[in-house]
Amino acid sequence: MQGPIGVFDSGYGGLTVFKEIQKKLPQYDYIYLGDNARCPYGIRSFETVYEYTKECAFKLFDLGCNLVILACNTASAKALRTIQQNDLPEGKRVLGVIRPTTESINEYTKNNKVGILATQGTVLSESYKIEMNKFHPTIDVFQLACPLWVPLVENNEIDSKAAHDIVEKDIQRLFDQSSEIDTIVLACTHYPLLLPVISQYVPENVTILSQGELVANKLTDYLHRHPEVETQCSKNGHLTFYTTDDAKSFEANTTIFYGQKITASHLDV
Repeated sequence: MQGPIGVFDSGYGGLTVFKEIQKKLPQYDYIYLGDNARCPYGIRSFETVYEYTKECAFKLFDLGCNLVILACNTASAKALRTIQQNDLPEGKRVLGVIRPTTESINEYTKNNKVGILATQGTVLSESYKIEMNKFHPTIDVFQLACPLWVPLVENNEIDSKAAHDIVEKDIQRLFDQSSEIDTIVLACTHYPLLLPVISQYVPENVTILSQGELVANKLTDYLHRHPEVETQCSKNGHLTFYTTDDAKSFEANTTIFYGQKITASHLDV
């Protein structure tokens, strides 16, 4: 039976990816689920992230989704592979955001020096290094955890003095690892909202990549290559938003990430 495409995130950040997916593929039905009641995921253990992610993915399956996108780097890093290998019901698919980013990174770097800015959980998982080495073994990867960036975004302090101070110091710490970095991946879905600040402290010749467009392009290609999955996705252009926390609070905070107002419902997981 056909069903909507599920898009999951630990909270709001995945809306920056979902926005690009929906813009690129507007014909499909979508259900977005934010696990706001239990975020942030970035500071939690592998076991906890795995359990939370599996619960939310299966909730989306229960709602009729045959394909679920983990629009969360931490969930993609800590849970995706285990779910794919051990837990998937027949006919269901789960995809993440790390592989679409790492597959195409060679199209952007000219000297094979790539910086990754991410949460502590994503950095510790080494997922970006592992995936990049698999596709492009000649690329050197330099990672930095930026634990204060998500709170800056969620507290709407994007253009505050604190944001500028924190971002400047973190960018300097990344380039202290290598002054030759020519491409930076914003490997957290919140970070694109800090792009106007980040770009002020990154050399002009450095390419900064947000994941939304990369993931949307790769999903388009995936559906083209997997007609058996594509035909299971319903196409009425319907959007449904759920949060595990308070729906009104979720609605009030989504505009900064999604660019427009939405109507959401509470969902128990």
